[in-house]
Amino acid sequence: MARKLFATVNGATDPLELERSAPDGPWRPKDGPGSDAERTGSSTFRVRTPGGNHHVQVIKDGEDGHVRVRIGPRLYSVEVQDERDRLMATLGIGAGAGAVVPELKAPMPGMVLNLLVEPGQEVAKGDPVIVLEAMKMENVIKAPGDARVKALNVATGTAVEKGHLLITFEAR
Repeated sequence: MARKLFATVNGATDPLELERSAPDGPWRPKDGPGSDAERTGSSTFRVRTPGGNHHVQVIKDGEDGHVRVRIGPRLYSVEVQDERDRLMATLGIGAGAGAVVPELKAPMPGMVLNLLVEPGQEVAKGDPVIVLEAMKMENVIKAPGDARVKALNVATGTAVEKGHLLITFEAR
């Protein structure tokens, strides 16, 4: 079964549809002229098309599917989506939309110095929620996502081990 990727170059309205017939096979444009890509380095490729050979360098490979590439002297911004990502975007569902991290656990052993939130309080991703002392340093622990504090599972002065449940969250 063919696998597909959709590459949107420089914000174009119609993405380039790529397919490959084998898990380790090359990606080729769907219904387009034959082309082939060969990795020549950690971030460089040689792409052969009916129009000639092209040296392609990946400048930045983002975790969110955005890639910047240089082909000769020109720079391109490319957003790559698989079939699932494309369907979710078409339906208006962003990656992680509606997802709530249900709990916050201690990233290290330490002592709870201060609780900065209370049950029922709404927090946004990155808001400070707790201060944990570890190795004589105060560490501000931040909310992992947008949510409402459901429960505090520790109190000021509590000694915790790595992985100890600190705060439970729920959807807003």
